[in-house]
Amino acid sequence: MPHTPHPPPRLLVADQVAGRISLLDLPDGKERAALDHRHLAEHAGFLALPDDLVACVDDRAGELLVLDPYGPDAGRPLVRRRIPVAAPAEHLAAAPDGRRLAVTTGLGRNEAAWTGLLTAIDLDAPDGAVAVRVRGRIGEPGVTLTGGPSPLVVLRHREPGELLVHRHRDLMAAPPSCPPVEPVQRIGLPDADGHGDAYDPATGRVFAAAGSGVHRARHEGEKVAPEPPLPWAADGRTGGRGYYLRLDTVRRTLWSCVRGGPPAPGQWPEWTNDAWWHGLDTGTTGRLELGPGLVFRLAVTARHIAYTRVHPDGDELILLTAPTAPGTRPHIAARLPLPAMAGAPRRGGTPWDGVQRRAVAASPGAGLVAVSRGGHGEVHLFDTDRAEPVTTLTLPTPLDDGGHLALLTPGDGAHADPVGR
Repeated sequence: MPHTPHPPPRLLVADQVAGRISLLDLPDGKERAALDHRHLAEHAGFLALPDDLVACVDDRAGELLVLDPYGPDAGRPLVRRRIPVAAPAEHLAAAPDGRRLAVTTGLGRNEAAWTGLLTAIDLDAPDGAVAVRVRGRIGEPGVTLTGGPSPLVVLRHREPGELLVHRHRDLMAAPPSCPPVEPVQRIGLPDADGHGDAYDPATGRVFAAAGSGVHRARHEGEKVAPEPPLPWAADGRTGGRGYYLRLDTVRRTLWSCVRGGPPAPGQWPEWTNDAWWHGLDTGTTGRLELGPGLVFRLAVTARHIAYTRVHPDGDELILLTAPTAPGTRPHIAARLPLPAMAGAPRRGGTPWDGVQRRAVAASPGAGLVAVSRGGHGEVHLFDTDRAEPVTTLTLPTPLDDGGHLALLTPGDGAHADPVGR
């Protein structure tokens, strides 16, 4: 029988400003499909679903899009489903089976949060996909969904610091007209500065990042039970906190970046940054210095963890060799320079207002990392195993604000991290 080649890795590139989503083959950059007039909710990001599907929110249209990145190979459209949701979308998450989802709302282009709408979704309801909107507290809540036949929707609110727990089935049974809903459980948090969420399907633990540490709660029946938080301090390094959490499904590790230094945004080049990790099965927590500047989101590859660091003295991609055996610890494998951005953040200004940014993406089933060059319409592709650049992909739009990326490999198991990235 003739050999059937494996589908190549693919890259979803969203220009949320210009309103375009491109689907590219890797490494050659051949465009397989494109969606125009689609404005990704960048903060909610892309969400990996089972069967190599990907979900995201079109913030202008107010629609959840279920994308089929390998559908065009078989003559299927890139968009498999469109489901109305409340916008502006802030966070997006799914239950581990990918059937039930939730979308929270945030500021959008407003100076203050003005909507507390929460959308609950059932992609496989008896009559087809169904979405229900309910009203909760105004803010920018993070969200995670637990597993099991009756998932819980856990909202993480900043002010006051609190976890609010809803039954997904209760939300789906709500009447029309966006009724207010009361949680079945409230868990107070000591901080009003929560930012960062993750969920571990294997243990049923919800994680929420805040100034005092990573707060944990474990799914037990119809509720979640609080557990002692994880400290940011580790390996003799103290101070700072993480603003982002990511589940590494390959090594069952929780990752973040701990930011310290002067609090003023204009002094961002002096911010300190440490890679922070916690082994979910070993209980080991550690920190590793990355360097000054702006480090935020990270990406998980088959054998490395990738961070981007923005600094006036030069930007770089930092590759950490992830631990693969008991007793081993992460270490920096490479620092690869990134071409400068014409509209990069400058000393004395904030690193996020009116400046260009970078997006980073990888697949837990491959060794490639993609990094965008905001304002230049470029995405730089790297081979992490060789620690070298592969190619530069050129997009038809500038990727202002850095755009947003999702790198896909068939069967990579990325959906085991069920929070939008």
